[in-house]
Amino acid sequence: MSTNQPDINDFQRAVGSALHAHWKLFLFEGVVLLILGATALGMPPLATLAVTIVFGWVFLVSGVMRLFTTFLMRGAPGFWWSLLSALLGVAVGTLLLSRPLSGAFSLTIVLVAFFIIEGVASIMFALDHKRELSGRWGWMLASGVVDLVLGTMIFAGLPSTAAWAVGLLVGVNMVFGGSALIAMALHARNTA
Repeated sequence: MSTNQPDINDFQRAVGSALHAHWKLFLFEGVVLLILGATALGMPPLATLAVTIVFGWVFLVSGVMRLFTTFLMRGAPGFWWSLLSALLGVAVGTLLLSRPLSGAFSLTIVLVAFFIIEGVASIMFALDHKRELSGRWGWMLASGVVDLVLGTMIFAGLPSTAAWAVGLLVGVNMVFGGSALIAMALHARNTA
């Protein structure tokens, strides 16, 4: 028997305890993302200016929320991936708000990059949780895979997808991401 076994068990208990202590933050972030995603799904394709402004604010607010919750939970697994995702949301939101007339094609390219990077970050975040045995990591993994699929779908359909897919796909992304965080939060609530 390895002498490291008690250390690993102590570490796993500490991680589980940290996740249990912050489950409300995961839940809050998940609910916010779910609401923002449902709002995005309810908006049909709009003029490029309206889409750019709406989604600029959606990305900025969700990025700021993730920054806030990430720093409050900095001891949890996946900190750096969550931080990358939050900074990406803030950067994309700022870019969209600073160039509202850049057009649907430019917005689509930015969103393709967002979905691909967000997908990789979510998958790595999930794998960090898997290593720490925190449960429900599969939801976050699925969210990352969905992000990668969405990014590929948008890119493959250019330029015609720029007119209708942006609002739909952003909404789907946020609904899956929010649902994944809610599932992780509810699981963490029941673990000690």
